Amino acid sequence: MRRSWVLDLRTPGGKPVNDFRPLVLGIDAGGTMTDTLLVDEHGHFAVGKASTTPHNESEGFLESAADAAGQWGLSSRETFEQLAVVLYSGTGMLNSLLSRTGQRVGLLVTRGMEDAVLMGRGLQAWAGYSYPDRLHAVTHEHPQPLVPRDLVHGVTERIDQFGTEVAPVYEHEVIGAVEDLLSQGVEAICICCMFSYVDDAHERQIADIARTVLAEREVELPIYLSSAVRPVVREQSRLNSVVIEAYAADRSREQLIGVEKACQEHGFRYGVQTVLSYGGLAGVRYPRLHETMISGPVGGILGAKYVGDIIGADSVVVSDMGGTSFDISAITRGTVPIDNEPTLARFKLNLPTIAMDTIGAGAGTIIKVDPLTRKVSLGPESAGSTPGPVAFDMGGTEPTVCDCDVVMGRLNPDYFLGGKVRLNVEKAKQVLKEKVADPLGIDLYEAAEGMANLLEMDAREAIRQLVSARAVDPADYALMAYGGSGPLHMAEYSRGPGFKSILTFPFAAAFSAFGCTTADYLRRYSRSVQLTLPPGAPPQHRGAVAEEVNAVWQALQDAARREMAEEGHDPASVELRMFAMMRYTGQLEDVEVPLQLRKIASDADLDTMVEEFERLYTAINRPVAQYREAGHSITELGLLAKVDKIKPQLTRKPLEGATPPSEAVKGTRPMYYNRQWHEASLWEMDLLRPGNEIAGPAVIEHPATTLVIPAGDRVWVDEWTILHYEHA
Repeated sequence: MRRSWVLDLRTPGGKPVNDFRPLVLGIDAGGTMTDTLLVDEHGHFAVGKASTTPHNESEGFLESAADAAGQWGLSSRETFEQLAVVLYSGTGMLNSLLSRTGQRVGLLVTRGMEDAVLMGRGLQAWAGYSYPDRLHAVTHEHPQPLVPRDLVHGVTERIDQFGTEVAPVYEHEVIGAVEDLLSQGVEAICICCMFSYVDDAHERQIADIARTVLAEREVELPIYLSSAVRPVVREQSRLNSVVIEAYAADRSREQLIGVEKACQEHGFRYGVQTVLSYGGLAGVRYPRLHETMISGPVGGILGAKYVGDIIGADSVVVSDMGGTSFDISAITRGTVPIDNEPTLARFKLNLPTIAMDTIGAGAGTIIKVDPLTRKVSLGPESAGSTPGPVAFDMGGTEPTVCDCDVVMGRLNPDYFLGGKVRLNVEKAKQVLKEKVADPLGIDLYEAAEGMANLLEMDAREAIRQLVSARAVDPADYALMAYGGSGPLHMAEYSRGPGFKSILTFPFAAAFSAFGCTTADYLRRYSRSVQLTLPPGAPPQHRGAVAEEVNAVWQALQDAARREMAEEGHDPASVELRMFAMMRYTGQLEDVEVPLQLRKIASDADLDTMVEEFERLYTAINRPVAQYREAGHSITELGLLAKVDKIKPQLTRKPLEGATPPSEAVKGTRPMYYNRQWHEASLWEMDLLRPGNEIAGPAVIEHPATTLVIPAGDRVWVDEWTILHYEHA
């Protein structure tokens, strides 16, 4: 009988599970599966899972939510009527970019910038290419522009980098450009002036002229200003951000509003929230929705930080393997890394994002064998949820790593998604034999394990590169493995680096959804500045810097309180935390410095800001890299506005004996590992107790994931019901 991991959790009064009152529902709609985490009034939680439905994400959402609600004996309506918060993260916007199915966008730019969209940046033009493809330029294909050249118009105007008007806006050029765009049937208009991050007066003036033309034509179109979407330096990234907001956000918002409508039809009384790329929450009508573009993977890192704080692990390497991709990141001494200019879908954006690396390596990765050269390659294509791997028996025709796992006995064909999906072992064998084993001239099972090992080697190499690039000592870090396929392949991809500990979770498949529920209502506001603090700067210069810092922070605080109030938050409950992007003068990269200051009230506060930069810079780059003699530059000022919300809790329990309870035993099954068959013991993951130990060869099964333990390795369960993996 299937039991949820939460069945062993009790409130202090020991009430039964069906008395739990759901308060928060977190959803992560991935490329293959949609995972749900349902949180009750005491922070306990249950997990649900269903296939993702890209054509209408609300369908997979409702099925996954119903699966979670069923763990507490609740119907969907009973659940939604009691919920206070619904959090949804997905990949709809990213898919719109990749498939080029967004809106028809017109663009007005400073004259001379008309080709900026076509030219792009070198970094984004080569993003996503493998090392061999970067060596051979003949394979290179420039990204298809989101805005065709004939929908881009230059407008004569210029405000310089100091905020001085050099040339006024030529109004007749704006009028002619808008009329031409309307004649070509655009659905939105973007405006991007070169120095609008310093002074947005010209962008606002152009927008007013455009609205006048629209009113005369009796046309309603949204107008997007780069200074409103992302008022920071680097015009190419700022241009990409505003264009993507216009191109993809509205289509994504339609999906989110569809999810919200489905919730409300089932009794939900509030608006749906979505997860921002830097870890906060916002409503589905949030005006900068492009900030949610990679909301799903971000949830896992938030969850890792939350769990790490609870169990005392402040340095963590996170690894998320699902059906489509493998995402990794590193939390160092409690600091979650932020990339202020990430490359997403081959676009360089001014979008603060929790930093992570991604490769196309998941259980749904398609295996390709060249019949002439016998060269094997994995992905980056994935079978996704439709049609899925061949073993799903839903029309898939190409072999995947999931099919290999089925053939080797590592996956239970009768227990996938708790038995909702019956895996077809014979079809998996047939496609692997015809398209992998026979072309390679090797045994079927040897071929299956070889393909799984290739996936695990790719994942292990990605972790090695992360560790190497960030100068991380694995001995100081815990590795957290999650995602639906993480526990299935973690035995091999975690082998070698020598991590301090290796952890996975009974709710590993829904760990990103879990992480989403740990997020608070959070907004990030920032503005570029050009401020320097040379060594020995005179008091009048330091005073001018302090005055500029305070003016920017005050404007951002006013905007933050206004937006949070518009979403229904009590202004008194909004917590503000200032930050500054700083560097040694002359360097190219900034460091984000969190500050306890609310304003620069004295000259000593400026020294405090510099000292905080020095402390953080030293922690990241070692003391030998300090260069105080160059002075300090402040390139961006900002703040985080936060309101707390209820979060799931991990319940600490007393350790029991090493021997698992008899009800956790599920028998044995042949499992192919290291080129031989083993009789692996089978266990139900939800029924393991703190203190239990299981030695390999073994398979620990859960309706949403599977943990494989080869001979010689072992797993033990700690007092938080977290599973610790140990290599021989």
